Amino acid sequence: MTAPSDSPVPRVRDESADAPPGTQTLARGIAVVNAVARGRTRLRDISAETGVGRSTTHRLLQLLLATGYLRQHDDGAYALGPALIELGYQALQENPVTGVGAPVLRALAERVHDTVHLAIEDRGQVLYLDKIPGTRGAVMRSQIGHRMPLTRTGIGKALLLDEPGRWSEQFLAERPVGAADGLTRDVLTVEAFVQVMEASAGRGVTFDLEENEPGILCVAAPVRDTSGAIVAAISVTATRPYMPPERLETLTPIVRDAAGRISAALGWRPR
Repeated sequence: MTAPSDSPVPRVRDESADAPPGTQTLARGIAVVNAVARGRTRLRDISAETGVGRSTTHRLLQLLLATGYLRQHDDGAYALGPALIELGYQALQENPVTGVGAPVLRALAERVHDTVHLAIEDRGQVLYLDKIPGTRGAVMRSQIGHRMPLTRTGIGKALLLDEPGRWSEQFLAERPVGAADGLTRDVLTVEAFVQVMEASAGRGVTFDLEENEPGILCVAAPVRDTSGAIVAAISVTATRPYMPPERLETLTPIVRDAAGRISAALGWRPR
């Protein structure tokens, strides 16, 4: 998994005549926290990122330090604070799919010996909620709380299975800058990607064939709630030596069954 998204952080408008009292201050404070999360660690950089004046930014930083939402290193650089860790952990635990999925993920990890992930879609990206590392010693970038692109990960494709209207647009939006007609480790065209997604929807599983991280492959399947909507996805991920084509096929019903058990615990019943 990668660091947080580099999508632009909206600047805070100075005019908010229609907003309730205090809304502008709240929006500015959130913008400051977001700027720090994106690696802007100095007053000057945070002010430039948010569009908020330096004196106002300084006052907001002091308040956020006092309340634990930010902390400050010895060299004066700002970083996210312990209050955010506590809130993030609480939010994670309050997501029903996390609690329901935990025993299924543990059993799956014990069975396959590879890394198992649980993720949801958040703001147009994969957001990892849980990860159980495999026992084969393979190291991969994924981390709980980090984000990845939807169309370049197996678990992201699983989250998109029910939304064919998004496939083309999302694929094009997530292509690397400067990509020509195709990508080195990707479906060559948007048309081919759509065909792969159509086939995946029919099987109920998706694959990542080194499209997001060289040497890393995975099998993923969607998790549904009581309405049948996709609310999460799970994946089994391994390095190339442990994930030849025949193992991808072997894991397909195993991952699909595990996703189905989590879905059933959330109230989903197949038609």
